[in-house]
Amino acid sequence: MALLAPYLPLPYPPHESDLAHVAEAPYSMGSTGLHWLGTDPQGRDVLSVLVFGARTAVLLTLPAAFLAALLGSLAGGAAGFWGNTRRLAVPYWLLALGGLWWGLRFPVPLVGAGVAALGVAAIVLALLRPRPIPTWPVPINAIVMGAATTLDSIPRLILVVAIAAGSGVSAPGLLALLTLTAWPHSARLVRAQMLRIRTLPFIEAAHAAGLSSCKIWLHHALPHAIQPLRTALPLSIAGLLGLESTLSFLGIGLPPDVASWGRLMSAIRNEPDAWWTLALPATCLIASILSLNALGRSRHKSL
Repeated sequence: MALLAPYLPLPYPPHESDLAHVAEAPYSMGSTGLHWLGTDPQGRDVLSVLVFGARTAVLLTLPAAFLAALLGSLAGGAAGFWGNTRRLAVPYWLLALGGLWWGLRFPVPLVGAGVAALGVAAIVLALLRPRPIPTWPVPINAIVMGAATTLDSIPRLILVVAIAAGSGVSAPGLLALLTLTAWPHSARLVRAQMLRIRTLPFIEAAHAAGLSSCKIWLHHALPHAIQPLRTALPLSIAGLLGLESTLSFLGIGLPPDVASWGRLMSAIRNEPDAWWTLALPATCLIASILSLNALGRSRHKSL
């Protein structure tokens, strides 16, 4: 329904208000057609809002869940495979430090650009004059688990509400915010699996065959370590779906002209007698979350 929303023969667009029929009960006749599921206090057709609200939920929560799983699997996989023993050449340290300084908009951004330029120059010089490059250890496990613990110590709803309400975010910004707050669970699962995978005989055989550690990690260890995400992904989508609806219910996140189940449920505050504006989207939301939870349990049993 979400994918076909723009092509369905709906009697009204989701953003069009029928001001002559405001907060009408289901099966009420509008100015150009029948409101099958009634209208909200702004006169918008509830059926159209439900359909396009499903589209909003799919286009926001699915990419956020997949991106969070991707970020978590890469971070957790690296932390579990290398721990704190991975070493990185000094020029790459300079490049990363400069990019981080500039990306986080620290004071005097030219400092970050200068450090990054110094790193690039060092890399070019190393390529032109091959010689051993000094390296520094990268505490990958400490960085990943420290970031995950920091994010987990703050309730996700409070963190997202504080950032979204404080600075205001667009739809792409909300997608990025959901992704950056949802990756720790995937990272923990993949890290725990990677700690077991890296000790298996086929990984030791790959090391003995002379394969590089990066190739072993990417082509042999990581595909096995991400198996728990098959179960966790539907649960992650369910959690993000509930979070997006909560933000919309509070009037935070998506613009007012974007159809959302949460914003439709919030209409009950303006018209307490319009029970259908709460019951119908709540039913869709509950059914979706229960279905995703059932999917996660079935995948867990299949594993």
